[in-house]
Amino acid sequence: MADTPAGKQRPKDTAPLKRPRLIIFDCDGVLVDSEPLSFRVLRDNVAAAGASIPMQDCYKLFLGKSLATTTEILSRDFGVDFSSADLESMRLQLFDLYRKELRPIPGIAELLRTLDLPVCVASSSQLERIRLSLEITGLLSAFDPHIYSASMVTNGKPAPDLFLHAARVMRTAPEDCLVIEDSPAGIEAAKRAGMSVVGFTGGGHAQTDSHRAGLEALEPAAVFGEIATLQRYI
Repeated sequence: MADTPAGKQRPKDTAPLKRPRLIIFDCDGVLVDSEPLSFRVLRDNVAAAGASIPMQDCYKLFLGKSLATTTEILSRDFGVDFSSADLESMRLQLFDLYRKELRPIPGIAELLRTLDLPVCVASSSQLERIRLSLEITGLLSAFDPHIYSASMVTNGKPAPDLFLHAARVMRTAPEDCLVIEDSPAGIEAAKRAGMSVVGFTGGGHAQTDSHRAGLEALEPAAVFGEIATLQRYI
């Protein structure tokens, strides 16, 4: 069956939630609608290196993964080896695209203004990229300095290291954290960390039945497509 938009679908609850003491937001696809831009740059550079990966396959392979994991998969499975100069060029391309086209997820700024709980960001992206994304979209002040990157831990998502690091720095027990994630890797990482997690499908890359089904298969506490729905779980 062809994919159909999932962003407006009714949320699906799979488990009850207690009120958290800390909300941990992923960045790309949850706070900012960056994944279509990021994967456009990745796909184009992979193609220039001689390999062809359809966009939907890019999402399945790399969504929520760290740069180290992404480059490892590209080298192992596609024979694409990016040099440090290549990666720097891709970084500059992406940042230029962000400055032109990056937008916040609809409703996130309004939600952050109403929250009465501590919040932080835990993202697979490099710290410079996270901060630029939040600055461009006007969200940086809501999180700074509580911004955590996969570069701060040994193993990125789907390992639990990053979420456990964020909880430790924020002095919150894992069982008192609620994670907001758009990727299967992120949901798996949160569950392995012993945290509650909900799946978000409102990003431009996530509004398909197949993406939603991939999140639901991991049995997060809920899956929903409008950020304001988060109020229901806090």
